[in-house]
Amino acid sequence: MRITIFGTGYVGLVTGTCLADAGHEVLCVDVDPAKVEALDRGEVPIYEPGLTPLVVHNQAEGRLSFTTDAAAGVAFGTLQFIAVGTPPDEDGSADMRYVLEVAATIGRYMDDYKLVVNKSTVPVGTVDRVRGALSDALAARDTRIDYDVCSNPEFLKEGAAVEDFTRGARIVVGTDSDRVRELMRECYAPYSRNHDKLVFMDPRSAELTKYAANAMLATKISFMNEMANLAERLGADIEQVRLGIGSDPRIGYHFIYPGCGYGGSCFPKDVKALERTARDVGYEARILNAVEAVNERQKRTLFDKLAAAFDGDLAGRTVAVWGLAFKPNTDDMREAPSRALMEAVWNAGGRVRAYDPEASAECRRIYGERDDLTLVDQRYQALEGADALVICTEWKEFRVADFATIKKALNLPIMVDGRNLYEPGTVRQAGLLYYAVGRGESVRVAIQ
Repeated sequence: MRITIFGTGYVGLVTGTCLADAGHEVLCVDVDPAKVEALDRGEVPIYEPGLTPLVVHNQAEGRLSFTTDAAAGVAFGTLQFIAVGTPPDEDGSADMRYVLEVAATIGRYMDDYKLVVNKSTVPVGTVDRVRGALSDALAARDTRIDYDVCSNPEFLKEGAAVEDFTRGARIVVGTDSDRVRELMRECYAPYSRNHDKLVFMDPRSAELTKYAANAMLATKISFMNEMANLAERLGADIEQVRLGIGSDPRIGYHFIYPGCGYGGSCFPKDVKALERTARDVGYEARILNAVEAVNERQKRTLFDKLAAAFDGDLAGRTVAVWGLAFKPNTDDMREAPSRALMEAVWNAGGRVRAYDPEASAECRRIYGERDDLTLVDQRYQALEGADALVICTEWKEFRVADFATIKKALNLPIMVDGRNLYEPGTVRQAGLLYYAVGRGESVRVAIQ
């Protein structure tokens, strides 16, 4: 098939590249000439394991190309994927400006049948709004051309997006049209050979499915963080509790790891957007409100533990930070717990020495050059001259650590583990004051 993808961000680039790798001809359209030029050179603007080799390979094979020419993009594909951003508006709702602009553009240039596929994460009712934008654009041309619109939400995890696209559990399509069903079956046939992964439903149900999935996962995380805070006060170990409840197949082990809160481009934005959607229809979504509130509070837990260890005085202290990305295998720092920690340390008069395998450039982009931030190239370098170590991201290379080296390098033997990577007894035997999340011991003042 010939497929056009509008947007070369995270979702658009992964979708276009994987469809090209399956044998389709794909043209990706973006408004940013610099990004398109970089992609033409095989330079991928995001860190995602396995993505760059696929982009380069499919470009070389002639199946994947990039352009800023929207008219050429509309002319190219029968399927027109909309995969542009829907950032949160001031009230928390999804900003639909870019989605509707693309829909209007397609209507402005199309001269034969198009299937417009909403891949962006959008509120319920967007298929109708996209139809309206297409209809208005065609009416302005005084032209009648057949088209369809469907919902095809993405379920990609940053750090595992290629795997999720190629081996995902389901492919949701929202449509009431037999013609659309056949076209979408043809599009995804390479990924449904083992068994049929396509799940067809009406458009509004498909749109709600995306938000409901992310809200459910965010709820599991916030619930476990709530239990971790309770365990800490009751003298229980949340890691043992996690194993106890995860063994129940009705619950399972996924997304029940306590820590310092979730971040990224999806969960925070989508929970807020769904809560806003509920308010718009006169419903108070109390669970969604609580999920968001618990997560915002949890992001402060690392600084609270650190401040308690220093008896509330961090002025002039240097804090080593391991991990800046909101999760491993990405360079994304949107809504990352590390940002809440670093900003709180700076506000308290402290300094930060940080290491992340991939996110240092993103950190520089966000915060620029500043005297109270030092970014280093190796994790133990972050400890030099530091008074405490805080772990924010569970990168694989952090799972094993030399605690004797950590203790020797730090001015004070204080470790705050926001991801519960280590066994408390082992760390404490090495002479470190170890503060994790929900592991049965509240922070005691370490500085007398």
